[in-house]
Amino acid sequence: MEIQNNDELLRIIDLLNTTYEGEEAWHGPSMAEVIRGVSPDMAGKRITPNTHSIAELVFHMTSWRIFTVKKMQGDETFDILTPEKNFGQLPEKIDDFEWEALQMELSLTQEELINELDKRDDDEFLEDIVPGRDYIYYDLLHGIVNHDTYHSGQISLLKKALAFKAAGTGRLATDEDDEYGSRFGGTYDQDEYY
Repeated sequence: MEIQNNDELLRIIDLLNTTYEGEEAWHGPSMAEVIRGVSPDMAGKRITPNTHSIAELVFHMTSWRIFTVKKMQGDETFDILTPEKNFGQLPEKIDDFEWEALQMELSLTQEELINELDKRDDDEFLEDIVPGRDYIYYDLLHGIVNHDTYHSGQISLLKKALAFKAAGTGRLATDEDDEYGSRFGGTYDQDEYY
């Protein structure tokens, strides 16, 4: 009788769930906690013209969950190659329905990802190359955890900046700032993750 080891798979599932909706995530608030209380109006706003909105970041995280599920299902050709597939083409004014739909899609893709992982019996697949890529499932799955942590931090900062701006107690950008919201100038391109 062959003993199947799935210890690492179980740890990854736990990390994915804790990062997404755990009450005691090591890094701070889970993604579900971070987006709780974000109004549709807040979700669509940008702190500067060259930053992503909270709604776009939620769309982005959903897109990469879909990517991961497709790759787990063996889809070699599925990819996210355009800004529209990566961050969506969302209006600046997000209504209640659209914001609820974005959050629901994120939740559903989280469930799909966990369900896909639950189909695996052991850790062996974690060393397999992801179809159409040059890295393994272990890296992809840990990448999703890190991706969520990064973007939940971003969303937390955006919430604070938007609340600060709404309170009228400070500034976000002035005419002294360059096109990226910095007073220091520079010749860098827009970071696609902001």
